[in-house]
Amino acid sequence: MELDPGKLYYSIGEVAELLGENVSLIRFWSDNFPKHVKPRRTANKRNRIYTADDVRALQTIHFLVKEKGMTLEGAARRMDADKVSADRGSELMTRLKDIRDRLQEVYDSI
Repeated sequence: MELDPGKLYYSIGEVAELLGENVSLIRFWSDNFPKHVKPRRTANKRNRIYTADDVRALQTIHFLVKEKGMTLEGAARRMDADKVSADRGSELMTRLKDIRDRLQEVYDSI
């Protein structure tokens, strides 16, 4: 799933769906990576909303922790030290998964 270029904010549920994780994990990562993910709150201060930059940071965290098997501390150090490389890896994995899903759809339609 790609980010909508015209959309300013994403709800925590949308972010969870985008990453294929549950809302509590997104909340946990938001709390543990305050340097990289800074969710805003809605007017009533109840719901977290995320910018596209926050979503990209969460995609990078997801890639480092879930795909690469890093600890939270290791992922934080990697993001601090080499943000560009970590972002590229995350973006590449997202694109490859999208391609795989599209190919599966084509295969299923045959």
